[in-house]
Amino acid sequence: MSKLAEFKALEAQLAAQLQQLDAMKNDSGLKQEIEFEQKLKALLDEYGMNLRQVITILDPSKGVSVSTSSVSTGAQRKPREVKRYKHPHSGEIVETKGGNHKILKQWKQEHGSDVVESWLQ
Repeated sequence: MSKLAEFKALEAQLAAQLQQLDAMKNDSGLKQEIEFEQKLKALLDEYGMNLRQVITILDPSKGVSVSTSSVSTGAQRKPREVKRYKHPHSGEIVETKGGNHKILKQWKQEHGSDVVESWLQ
């Protein structure tokens, strides 16, 4: 596509979008929603609250969700326990809090996961 044709196509798209924007600006429903949003934000600022707090007040079951529960309440996961694995043949010891340890992975590939888990002390 030539640059001129591309330019004219983009210009036509822009004109169509500007028409849509003008139509939306004159929509009474949109004006009402904008006014409501402005008044709600002013009310929240007046009382020093945020949307999460208001949602929790209005519907406590919706205020506590997976995405907001740790942020709003400060809840933390229980720290993982340190696990010690001792290789019975070499006597090598690996301490880890998770299963993503390099040597532990090698052992599991060589000897199998069940066997390595039996080495847990």
